[in-house]
Amino acid sequence: MTENYSIEKLEGMITTLMQQMKIPGLSLTVVDKGKAIFTKGIGARTLQGNLPATLDTLYGIGSISKSFTCLALLQLVEQGKLKLDDSVSKHIPFKLGNEEKPIAIKHLMSHSSGIPDLGVANILISRHSFPENETYVPMSSDSDFLIHANSAQAEVFADPEKNYFYFNGGYILLGMVIEAVSGKKNHKYIKENILKPLEMNRSTYLRDEFEKEEDRMTAYGTEKGNLKESMHPFDDLIHAAGGLISSVKEMENYMLMFLNKGKFKDKQIVKPSSIKQMLTPMIDLPQGSFGKSYYGLGLTITEDVFGETVIGHGGSTAVSSAYMGFIPSKKMGVVIEGNVGQTQGSIITQAIFATLVGKNPLEDHPTLRLDSKIEQLVGTYQTFKGINKAEIIKNGQQLYFKNPNQDCSAFPIIPITDSKKDYKFWIPMGLIKYPCEFKIDAKTGKIDFVFERNVYHKIGPLKPKKKEKK
Repeated sequence: MTENYSIEKLEGMITTLMQQMKIPGLSLTVVDKGKAIFTKGIGARTLQGNLPATLDTLYGIGSISKSFTCLALLQLVEQGKLKLDDSVSKHIPFKLGNEEKPIAIKHLMSHSSGIPDLGVANILISRHSFPENETYVPMSSDSDFLIHANSAQAEVFADPEKNYFYFNGGYILLGMVIEAVSGKKNHKYIKENILKPLEMNRSTYLRDEFEKEEDRMTAYGTEKGNLKESMHPFDDLIHAAGGLISSVKEMENYMLMFLNKGKFKDKQIVKPSSIKQMLTPMIDLPQGSFGKSYYGLGLTITEDVFGETVIGHGGSTAVSSAYMGFIPSKKMGVVIEGNVGQTQGSIITQAIFATLVGKNPLEDHPTLRLDSKIEQLVGTYQTFKGINKAEIIKNGQQLYFKNPNQDCSAFPIIPITDSKKDYKFWIPMGLIKYPCEFKIDAKTGKIDFVFERNVYHKIGPLKPKKKEKK
């Protein structure tokens, strides 16, 4: 990573992803052996005036905020003010769950409460950032939230520790627990006991503090594939689940605290045992691109990312996003922030880790390998003399087969493997998996698509869609 060619390759990959994903601005920092080795702002923190993204640009970090909430709770545990095994109802008027197997604080911290998403983030993000999607569900105070949550007893799916459900509302409850136990507003407690000791002096949950800063993002939402200037969803109810604003420069201090087992410079923010608790698996996560994954307390744990265990968390407010990932055994980590809802932070981070451990990201990262494999297949196809036509479309990392002359849905084309040597796929139709295959001529680069009775020949790129007349 210290060699120029490695940095240049990564920068090229990042800027390509930014263009593909329509990301105006992105900032990142890379730490190796406990020291920053690469820091950069790329693109525009705001398109109006084309102001550059920097290391100090403030972005919404979304659900990475959850780890701050967990850190605050563990501080309160160390102070003897609560226990993670306490039922939530011991501290606040929360009524969901089974009295024989109550929902404990640790269950909300690990998304293992058995309560599925109750839509609170959607309600609040729509209200602040996408008012055209307003739901009109009352959600303007702690009282409104408790009415909403406590009326959802029929939604409780399972006893605690049985099912993983990412539950933003659980973190709103945890913010209420912090306030009940500490006697302070959640954001004030975290500012005094976490942000200030970590020298994260510009990081904030509050709109007025954000807006007085010159180096701050403009938030962008996506509407029908196009960027639209929007507003970050500042709201007291969002704070604990996803409301923190920060820069990669200040988040670097936060990550170093984890890499040093709870210590930053001469300050012990939490005990090493508390950090260990956060990094201990609590519940299984769905299988991803790499090894087994778990949710701990406000952080995810993924085994075997290029042979290493990666701790991390992403976050998105739909108009900004971020990712933090680190490898404790190597004191290695990455923080990435951007001013749209999806910055592909986890993929960029994993690509950086691949480079740091001597791998080739485009060859050894399964997602990037698959992406480069299928990107070349996108285009317009036709059979002999153009009698039958087809389009191979890419949406995210998924290919689709579409007949442009028929008013029907596109069919997904599923790869059998991510190997670049195997171009066999299948298309689901009801209960049947129809085999199909792409043939690439090694000499000419000519691509054919073999499906059912037809051989389609790629004749060029996809034709741009005609704009509808208003």
